[in-house]
Amino acid sequence: MVEAYCVKCKKKVEMKDGKESKTAKGTRMMKGKCPSCGIVVCRILGK
Repeated sequence: MVEAYCVKCKKKVEMKDGKESKTAKGTRMMKGKCPSCGIVVCRILGK
């Protein structure tokens, strides 16, 4: 799984239910949920 930073927990977490999407400028990113608090966490990927 992909690691992302959770701003609510203030630590790196393993992303749950991650899906790849694109930003408005075309950069790839992963969006998923934090397993402990449930908010959306994101990770920017390479092109």
